[in-house]
Amino acid sequence: MSVHSEIKKVTTETLRKMKFDKEKITMLTAYDYTTAKMVDAGGIDAVLIGDSAANVMAGFETTLPITLDQMIYHSQSVVRGTDRALVVADLPFGTYQSNPEKALESAVRMMKEGGAHAVKIEGGKEISKSIKKIINAGIPVMGHLGLTPQSIYKFGTYKVRAKEEAEAEKLITDAQLLEELGCFSVVLEKIPADLAKKVTESISIPTIGIGAGLHCDGQVLVYHDMVGMNKGFSPKFLRRYLDLYTEITEAVAQYVKDVKGQDFPNENESY
Repeated sequence: MSVHSEIKKVTTETLRKMKFDKEKITMLTAYDYTTAKMVDAGGIDAVLIGDSAANVMAGFETTLPITLDQMIYHSQSVVRGTDRALVVADLPFGTYQSNPEKALESAVRMMKEGGAHAVKIEGGKEISKSIKKIINAGIPVMGHLGLTPQSIYKFGTYKVRAKEEAEAEKLITDAQLLEELGCFSVVLEKIPADLAKKVTESISIPTIGIGAGLHCDGQVLVYHDMVGMNKGFSPKFLRRYLDLYTEITEAVAQYVKDVKGQDFPNENESY
């Protein structure tokens, strides 16, 4: 049994203790009430309302189009379905980069209207003033370094980040800065496992990896990817635990067959 399995409510302090106790942290995305109920019941430590909702819920190619209002709606739904896990919500593109005042306003709305327990934002030194402003207002912030999807047009590719020495050194410096600013955790996305190990060992706040190897303090995956609801997305770091795409489409096909063949509803299913 895990050290913290009996905790009734996971907090940012819980995650810090888990790093100290060398217990791995688990995180999955959720965007709606029903999914949140299931992942929470499964014992997940933290639920991320990711701006990946733009991809898996709305069908956009990138995370950029989703709005703060839409993210607040998703957050409200997830919070209502979560009893134990820490709920972290992404601030979407354009809601925090331009100036600290706007960043704080966005974070306050996410907490007050969305009901989230913390916010996640992408970037390091470039957005340090925004991070500081949010944290000084008493709002917990999770950082995000490495492949930052909101900057995809700057990168031009979804390939592994920080393979070159200069970018790797900046990433370590940025992670240390996030800790100094008061972030309670940092996501490391799609970076070499050795670099993720160095970052994890160089800071006292937890690192949550996605495509960043085994040495992070925890792992996060997009729920729809993990349960196999997406057929066309197969990155190296993804482990599929189910094949729901096949199971659901086969179930729908059987339903169609049963209705058209007048097998459903039968006598027992009728009033």
